[in-house]
Amino acid sequence: MAADMARSLAFLLNVPETPEDQGSPEPSPYDESEMHDSFHQLIQEQSLWAAEEGLELQQRGSGASGSDHQALLGPEGTLAHSTATLRILASMPSRTIGRSRGAVISQYYNRTVRLRRRTSRPQLGHLGRSARPSLRLYDLELDSTALEEEEKRVLLVKELQGLTVAQRDHMLRAMPLSLAEKRCLREETRTPRGWQGRRGLPSCCNRFRYACVLALHDLGLGLLSLLHVLTPWHYALKRIGGQFGSSVLSYFLFLKTLLAFNALLLLPLLAFIVGVQAAFPPAPLGSVPAFTGLELLTGAGRFTDTVMYYGYYSNATLNQLCAAPLDGGQCTPEAGSLPYNMPLAYLFTVGVAFFVTCITLVYSMSHSFGESYRVGSTSGAHAITVFCSWDHKVTQKWASRLQHDNIRTRLKELLAEWRLRQAPSSVCGRMRQAAVLGLVWLLCLVVTLGCTWAIYAFSEFRVKQSPVSTETEWALLVLPVVVCLLNLVAPYLYRGLAALERHDSPVLEVYLAICRNLIFKMVILGILCYHWLGRRVGAMKDQCWENFVGQELYRFMVLDFIFTLLDTLFGELVWRLISEKLRRGKPEFDIARNVLELIYGQTLTWLGVLFSPLLPAMQIIKLVLLFYVKKMSLMANCQAPRRPWLASHMSTIFISLLCFPSFLGAAIFLCYAIWQVKPSSLCGPFRTLDTMYEAGKVWVRRLEKAGPRVSWLPWIHRNLVENTFPIYLVSALLLAMIYLNIQVVKGQRKVICLLKEQISNEGEDKIFLINKLHSVYERKEKSRIGRTQEDATSPALLTDDRDT
Repeated sequence: MAADMARSLAFLLNVPETPEDQGSPEPSPYDESEMHDSFHQLIQEQSLWAAEEGLELQQRGSGASGSDHQALLGPEGTLAHSTATLRILASMPSRTIGRSRGAVISQYYNRTVRLRRRTSRPQLGHLGRSARPSLRLYDLELDSTALEEEEKRVLLVKELQGLTVAQRDHMLRAMPLSLAEKRCLREETRTPRGWQGRRGLPSCCNRFRYACVLALHDLGLGLLSLLHVLTPWHYALKRIGGQFGSSVLSYFLFLKTLLAFNALLLLPLLAFIVGVQAAFPPAPLGSVPAFTGLELLTGAGRFTDTVMYYGYYSNATLNQLCAAPLDGGQCTPEAGSLPYNMPLAYLFTVGVAFFVTCITLVYSMSHSFGESYRVGSTSGAHAITVFCSWDHKVTQKWASRLQHDNIRTRLKELLAEWRLRQAPSSVCGRMRQAAVLGLVWLLCLVVTLGCTWAIYAFSEFRVKQSPVSTETEWALLVLPVVVCLLNLVAPYLYRGLAALERHDSPVLEVYLAICRNLIFKMVILGILCYHWLGRRVGAMKDQCWENFVGQELYRFMVLDFIFTLLDTLFGELVWRLISEKLRRGKPEFDIARNVLELIYGQTLTWLGVLFSPLLPAMQIIKLVLLFYVKKMSLMANCQAPRRPWLASHMSTIFISLLCFPSFLGAAIFLCYAIWQVKPSSLCGPFRTLDTMYEAGKVWVRRLEKAGPRVSWLPWIHRNLVENTFPIYLVSALLLAMIYLNIQVVKGQRKVICLLKEQISNEGEDKIFLINKLHSVYERKEKSRIGRTQEDATSPALLTDDRDT
């Protein structure tokens, strides 16, 4: 019985007032100077009150008056404190906030008064006790009346009307009231100061002005709500994340990121290269071939003499139609022509577009790093997900169901990660797994070397077999078809070999698959780059080799997209039918293979920007179609991962792989083509130069002859572009910034660890103070009981003495 009473008292919060409390003034709990410094004073007051008033202890057994009482707070023990301790616990500031509507209104009325620094309104201390917040959590709803609460509400509305709009909105958001109460207060406080006219009625000007303000406010809110609608694939991404988890969602988010990168790359190319050349087209050199439809696959034929490829662009200052001389010389524009140097614009636009892409990639990688590798640990994520993940603004049924699926999947991933950390591992198991891992890696490297040798041998055979001019359009598709077939088969071989490893961690399994596919695709791209710049340039001295490289990259991109569609629509369908036939259910979505396909296609786009400026547009179309195809196949042929795992770092890994192996390799390829390879003398804007980089030098020499007004431009080119010292200085500064950023992150981690330790110590301090208070109260109670027993026994002894 005593234990049950102790448990019930542990949750008792409404402690009745005593006569002593009713005579003492009570400060507001939001007065920080009194709230944060009065804990020790409160303990002393309660101890003195307990000694003077003589509070009774709970009923206990005669044999367990204090020895069996639990004074410490533990995770397995129960709270069995006395009434005085419970009173102090109930009077703590953290347990007195938002207990009644009247208290909240009084509190924020007092805040608005202090904010405006006005004394014309009655102060909070002059009002009734029932309308003020209780520091000891007294029951205000029983004492306060509706009239006093309405009076306080009217005063609060008037004070809120006197604030600015920003202060009023901030105050309303911070109020711990229901949404309905906040809406009512917002509607009541919308009446402006100059609303009433001379006779107490609103004037026409004021009404019109207030109506315009409300209309603009509603229009702004409506435009903000449309931002979510304009976000591409907003609902589709939420649905994918709710059904398949963050691991599958990371692939589609990465596809969306690539779409933004290609749009950013395409805009300057369209504005300064493609659009300008389309406005000033050169004269055709011969008859235009007819469109046969095969150009959509090969990129040759009708597409050759268009803005699609490098060879179409002029090598002169654009002014009017100008026919190129037969000897390959430079066009000479007439006087008064448009001063737009096409070679310089071509070189600078590609360079600036790549530089902007590099900056955007580095920023995205750092931002993704800050989002995924958050400072501190993930402890407490389960409680945050359970209690803080639900969006209470959701009103539609489909949206609530979608949010429910997201939270459920998130909890599954967190629990799977926790179980994985708790799983034990033996030394023998680790050694066996390491041996199997080494064997699988050896087999994967053998597959990679075999495919690489096959591609190299076939490319050499194609170079020696016949020149490009004698090849048919169908023969141009042979090498891209072979490479795409190997790209399709090799990931399945890697996946079959990875089944031998049987990793406990699905994250490690995905990372290993990404590494193997990345090595394979980067080696293939390296062989192809050597084939284009090392072999084809030497074999095509009398032809426009830039057009051929651009067409090759176009063919690789188109055939890669076709093979991806075939694998998605038919390969995954067949795999699903086989899995269901074997009663294994639907297969899982292969994240590693699909992500590396995206990186491979994006690398092809970056490699071909110099030779085909419209290649990013083709990549955008490809990505848009690929999103819907992959989404449809995912919903029909795949299931959620059987072992859920939290893909908190996947986006950072994808962006890092896109930046360093992919973009860095493409930048090296283009720099070599610009600085070292001699351009073709028959086509393109650099036909009369030894290297593409000389276009900048020619422009600088012209500026030096132009006069002293533009002499600062040659100085900048000579000292900042040609000189290597600024490049080394910028690189050193960049490395220093990276190092400082790493040190700042480490310092933040240390500070957060110290703060967490301090929070833990603060909790232990509170437990210590409560236990100390309880022990002091027990000693006083024991002494009081002893004195009471002595007082009770002394008259009995006197009576016995008198009787004797």
